[in-house]
Amino acid sequence: MVEHGDIRVVHCGGSKLNFRDPVITHDSRFLLCASGEAVKVFSTSTEECIHELRGHTGLVTGVLLRPSNHLQVYSSSLDVLLFLSSLFCHCGSSNSSCNTHFPILSLFIKRFQLVAVHLPQSGDQLVEARELSAVLSGVNPNPAAIAFGRGGEFIASVNDLQLEVTYIFKIQGGWNTFTCVACHPKDDCIATGHEDGKIRLWRNFNHKKEYTYSTLHWHHSAVSSLCFTPEGTNLLSGGVESVLIQWRYKQESERDFLPRLGAAITHITVSPDGSLFCTSHSDNKITIIQSCVKVSAVIQGLVKGDIRTDLMMDPRSKALVLNGKPGHLQFYSLQRDKLLYNLDIVQQEYIHESGLQQFEVVKAAFDASGLWLATVEERHQKAAELELNLKLWAFDEQTQSFVLNTTISAPHDAQITAMSFRQTADSQTTLLVSTSKDGHFKAWQLAAPAHTEDEGPSWLCDFVGAYHGLVPECCSFSADGSLLAVAFQEVVTVWSPATWELLTTLSQPPGAVSDLCFGRLSCSKYLLGTTASNLLCCWNLLTCSLEWSTSMDVRRLLVDPLSENMAAFCYQSGSTDLFVFKPSEPRPLFSRKAVCSGKVTQAVFAPREEMLESCEESSQWLNRSQLYFLTQQMTCFLFSPLKLVIDDSVAMTPFYLLLGKHRQQQQEHRDSDSSLWAERTALPQTSASIKELLQTPAHVLPSTSYLCSMFVQSLLISVSDAREEKAHAEEEMESEKEEEDSEEEMESSRSKPELVAAATESDAPALTKAQARELRRVRKLDHSWLAGLLDS
Repeated sequence: MVEHGDIRVVHCGGSKLNFRDPVITHDSRFLLCASGEAVKVFSTSTEECIHELRGHTGLVTGVLLRPSNHLQVYSSSLDVLLFLSSLFCHCGSSNSSCNTHFPILSLFIKRFQLVAVHLPQSGDQLVEARELSAVLSGVNPNPAAIAFGRGGEFIASVNDLQLEVTYIFKIQGGWNTFTCVACHPKDDCIATGHEDGKIRLWRNFNHKKEYTYSTLHWHHSAVSSLCFTPEGTNLLSGGVESVLIQWRYKQESERDFLPRLGAAITHITVSPDGSLFCTSHSDNKITIIQSCVKVSAVIQGLVKGDIRTDLMMDPRSKALVLNGKPGHLQFYSLQRDKLLYNLDIVQQEYIHESGLQQFEVVKAAFDASGLWLATVEERHQKAAELELNLKLWAFDEQTQSFVLNTTISAPHDAQITAMSFRQTADSQTTLLVSTSKDGHFKAWQLAAPAHTEDEGPSWLCDFVGAYHGLVPECCSFSADGSLLAVAFQEVVTVWSPATWELLTTLSQPPGAVSDLCFGRLSCSKYLLGTTASNLLCCWNLLTCSLEWSTSMDVRRLLVDPLSENMAAFCYQSGSTDLFVFKPSEPRPLFSRKAVCSGKVTQAVFAPREEMLESCEESSQWLNRSQLYFLTQQMTCFLFSPLKLVIDDSVAMTPFYLLLGKHRQQQQEHRDSDSSLWAERTALPQTSASIKELLQTPAHVLPSTSYLCSMFVQSLLISVSDAREEKAHAEEEMESEKEEEDSEEEMESSRSKPELVAAATESDAPALTKAQARELRRVRKLDHSWLAGLLDS
């Protein structure tokens, strides 16, 4: 049985891991961090996400272990709720919650006040916390700008040029702007970081005007985070240099360095026992460091940044591919919500220096089989100069990665605007087309080596095309590779890749064409394009005329490679709408208003591993493929039909093995009671329901309250069904008993074996149940008197 609901937008990964300071448990085995609307629990040894705490409907802004119970955690969110959750509760949701009536910004509320919240002692699931008292006002919204000293005896807060210690007095730091603050756990000492890279240690501040300070200096830019070790013997600092500095307390001349951490440090955390350090980085990464200053684990999320390439799907690994850290492409698994690996495209050391121009990956494209990857990197040295490289990468089966095959320096005289691979009927990828602002498009052919001593085939330029000096903006191959469409500003040209003959040009309303897509399967005769004048146009390639056009501000136009469907993301009124349609039909198959606030930056269709069946008509476009999209905040979402699948197959999980052993014991001792019969008939559904709930990734499941009714319904048996099953069970039991009796009589009656054989070999039609019961009743009658009568 499969139950389907409406299509919903599901958050499927890419949330920030570095939004707030992570928390390390007291045994240093687990790390907790705010990630989107959930709190993720990672293993500090295996780097795997082993659990998620869910329940918030807004962005989680803070995580804090409960002092009285280290197995419980507080979490705050913009949804005005403060949750208390068990770290390893079965359902993964909160145990209790408090409604604060204010959006909580990492223990800060709106208007940026630090408040104390009195949590009522209650066993209810949801209680309201109305007792709020202001502690500090006018605080910095950055959590790094507040610290508690000596177990909460005083509070240090920095804001711009001012350091405020509780309500006693304020220290005016007239030298440079404060950026972060940390309090010594035992001494009356406050460490502050500044924009000039200096660290100042403040003492004697309880004497008001007689306070003193000392200065530490190593960072060349702003200090982003400070943290004392639990015993106060060391001070940790970090900044944009990607170096963790460990200062000896009261011996500031002695310090240790851990360089090359990969990205700027945003937060520093120390475990309660001091055995582990933890640094969060600007590239959405968390590094776990042993106290001996050695990296032991790296938890990498989706790297945030400027996406210059399109959002792509690797045909082989089914991973999302897009710009990662500088000079790299990242391969990100949505199923595991984890980075698989980075592919170094530029192959040069990145230098973190403001204003320095370095190579960036601006374009990338896969062929349909995933055997070839094309990338473009560029660097602007001066206003009139541009360094440009086109690289072709071949997939290596042995290393299971891409290996550089061909590097083409200066493939065009100006920026490359688009690239597209051609897929032929025999699935051999031998052609790549690139368009450029220099007014030309070039076809690159995979050619055999000219000399036998060469290692293998490489890519060479096969054709250069142009059209009346216009600039080509985009290009696209048809599904069978027989046609190439190139948009030269307002003119769409169609070429034959076999002969490089210009077949036709297509007219359209004014406006440069920014995107082109060929239809697929039954809609292969259509070519669609978007224009700068907010038009979506559809041309019929058989008549070479404009079939239809509509006014839409299409930001992304996609084609599903496995069906005739196309998707258009349109931006209007501050949000993005989605339309799914076939070029041959006037009405859309599916539409959804305001799928997200802001603009959808990238989107891609990805094929499903298993095709869905029996979908509702409105969601049949998701049968073969899934549609992913990225928001401006680099958060990934997908469209998914809501369903609860109940079948007879159960995966061999440890939980199933334990439960299956118990059920096997039950079946061995099962009697003929009807209640046990009903239990037996309900077991397959229960197992499948448990399978669905336990095996589906937690970050794509709907809320527990939504699934509860569907889950309970799957366990229930109607009264009529129960009665029928009970009657059927009694009938079967009676039949089995009667058959045993008849078999005993047949064994005792040895005088008529030929009659028994004739009866069993007869081709008489099957008897009804009533006739069979009557026959068994007749067989049970005592006919011994008839034998005595015949003998006399």
